[in-house]
Amino acid sequence: MTGASSKGQVHTPFRRLTFGILLGYGMMMLALMTPATLLLTFKMIEVDPNGYTSSYGLVAGIGAFFALIGNPIGGALSDRTHLSFGRRRTWIILGPLVGCAALVCTGFANEPWQIMISWAVAQFFFNVGMAAYTALIPDQVPQEKQGTISGLIGLTIPIAMTVGMIMMTVMTSVSSEIKWLLLGVIGIIGPLLSTLIIKEGKVELVPKTHNQISLGKKLSTIFPSPRKFPEFSWAFVSKFLIMMGYCSTLYLTVMLVNRMGLTEELATAKVATINIVMLVGVAITSIFGGVLSDKFGKQKPFLIVSGFIIAIGVLLFAFVPSYPAYIAGAAVIGLGFGCFSAVDMALVARILPSKEDSAKDFGIMNVANALPQSIVPAIAPVLLGIGSWTFFYIFLAVCTILGMLAVKPLPEVGTEKSAQTAELTAVEAQSQKANLV
Repeated sequence: MTGASSKGQVHTPFRRLTFGILLGYGMMMLALMTPATLLLTFKMIEVDPNGYTSSYGLVAGIGAFFALIGNPIGGALSDRTHLSFGRRRTWIILGPLVGCAALVCTGFANEPWQIMISWAVAQFFFNVGMAAYTALIPDQVPQEKQGTISGLIGLTIPIAMTVGMIMMTVMTSVSSEIKWLLLGVIGIIGPLLSTLIIKEGKVELVPKTHNQISLGKKLSTIFPSPRKFPEFSWAFVSKFLIMMGYCSTLYLTVMLVNRMGLTEELATAKVATINIVMLVGVAITSIFGGVLSDKFGKQKPFLIVSGFIIAIGVLLFAFVPSYPAYIAGAAVIGLGFGCFSAVDMALVARILPSKEDSAKDFGIMNVANALPQSIVPAIAPVLLGIGSWTFFYIFLAVCTILGMLAVKPLPEVGTEKSAQTAELTAVEAQSQKANLV
């Protein structure tokens, strides 16, 4: 990777940029997370009533793979788009547009294989849009405000999930196809409106070195070198593991139907209530966590505490199988996730290895955020087959604790190495080695 300076970058005023991102990203996530947490489960029950626990896991697993590749590919495409409309705004529209079309196809599908294909396409292109949105933070937000906007963006996901649950509760008498169609419309309207608010011109990145890089070397740098940029790898691992614990809440619908024997209508109402309670917890710690992180110039303590809190909430799900306990567990998880989301994105923006690959690298990091949202439902049948619901939640709590421990090697604010310094160090080491030879 080489250092680069940007030319032609337009900066949207902070409040306007924040509003534009929250509006578009929030409506996009509403369109994606409502099916992921609710409608996809019922769709699989509809088309495969006898084997939905397994077929749902397969569909979610395939979707997880396409979420995995969608973020970094979308980020790389965004980095290399040179249009006057804007490299991020272009994919903010194109990603959700195709993703929403795939959502509608999922709603009208009547075979498991059709759902598998359309859901995979939706996951891929929604993650393309996600990569473009998050890349706006290192592009346009000063470091001293990145914690604040990170907390606000983290708050959009539970808000979107809660709004989606409330909508589905109100629309219990509406056909499944209409629900999917409505979400498809919402998912593209938000990004379209946000591109009218966010300013972005044609950006050119001017490399500081002019050495030609072979295709093989470019492919080898898809994931930043753990040797040169260990902080990036540790951040990826910690984020992924902590999100595994948080995403225990995404399997609530299946759990309430399978473990508690609830009907679709009753499960929808109870999931909506649980998500509202969790939203309150997120709201309490999210905004204040980001502001306090910026004020004190510390991020690691917030991440460590958040992992510990999330683990406690997940263990409540494990050992107290009752609806009141699920509400309490959701509130605790919400408190932890709010704290986590408040500083996580700001930390990632701070340790990105290089400017010219910022969206690609942010996209890779977003995989750690998006993948657990699909992989938890995918591995659930396996974990339930090995043990029980208690074992399932204990496994996710252990993941969270390991993620909390993985925060320790990360550099604190002001102590990280810049990409340029790391590169110079590597070059100097190679030169010294050559001289010794």
